Amino acid sequence: MALVPRQPAPPIAAVISFLDCINRGDLDGLAALMTDDDALIVLEEPPLVGRKANFEAWNGYFTAFPSYVIHPRHIVSSRGTVAVLGTTTGSHLELPDEEEMKLDVIWVAEVVNGRLSRWRVAEDAPELRAEIGIPSNA
Repeated sequence: MALVPRQPAPPIAAVISFLDCINRGDLDGLAALMTDDDALIVLEEPPLVGRKANFEAWNGYFTAFPSYVIHPRHIVSSRGTVAVLGTTTGSHLELPDEEEMKLDVIWVAEVVNGRLSRWRVAEDAPELRAEIGIPSNA
């Protein structure tokens, strides 16, 4: 039986897989979903660029916060950009889960050929919601 070459995952599927890897602490799975020049942008910090640098950063975060989970609530996708509105638990904020779940976060991913080239963590703001198409009531 001949194997059919697999097409790259659609952007939304790639991001859902990325979230799943984060929530399971699957570092190798995350790395497989990153482009070589992947950029991690957290709030206003300078970007961390490169799969190796991001692998090491995620390894450190998973080690320091093994209970970290992203709870997506709303996902939108347009032309290779996927935005996720949600909350977290078990993060560096070290808040009780019920308090941390009150803090909305937006993650914005750029996906190229089924892999993430950018993962941006941003504060939930009406301007950003409007820019990326997340409804104000989401």
